[in-house]
Amino acid sequence: MKKLFSLAVLALSLSAPVSSATYDDLINAARMGDSREVAALIGKGASADTTDIEGNTLLMLAARDGHDQLVDLLISQRVKLNARNSAGDTALRLAAFRGHLKSVELLVTAGAALNNPGWTPLAYAAFAGHAEIVRVLIKAGADINAASENGTTPLIAAARNGHMSVVELLLAQRADTNRKLESGETALDMALKNQNTDIADRLRKAGGKSGRSVSIEVR
Repeated sequence: MKKLFSLAVLALSLSAPVSSATYDDLINAARMGDSREVAALIGKGASADTTDIEGNTLLMLAARDGHDQLVDLLISQRVKLNARNSAGDTALRLAAFRGHLKSVELLVTAGAALNNPGWTPLAYAAFAGHAEIVRVLIKAGADINAASENGTTPLIAAARNGHMSVVELLLAQRADTNRKLESGETALDMALKNQNTDIADRLRKAGGKSGRSVSIEVR
């Protein structure tokens, strides 16, 4: 028994420095998209679900910067697809916001959550104006009317930032034009507020109305 205990202690003492020493290498390799180095370190026993100090997993770091090959590798390691960092973001959210189409497709195919609470990947893509990613997410089953904590829907996000192509995609899927923010503002209000008059006209044609008084809308 003592011999077995001694061997176990020896094994731990030998492995601990390796784990500590490889942490920075692992995080840096993920940030650089170095699939070969990440694979080698995982092969030596490093966790594929390792996180940095902000709670970003290796998958998040890879997806955020569009390192598609590394995203694919990590998915094959059965990492936690829907883990969240300190800001509440998932790998799919980050890929959608940054506009990395291939990473989005890989994550969607692997089964990453489309309709998580709060800002969804679709809302992020709509906010940033990534029409092709919006199309992919909708096709995969994303809820086009899912709202964030303050009521922001993908349509409101796109109207606010002037992304007509995204607005058209969402309207084609019958997005609700009259959902309201906590402030009572609709997509039409946000388009007018940000001087996106072409989008405002399109929303009116689709039945969009203001959540404010007529005098404020006209002004």
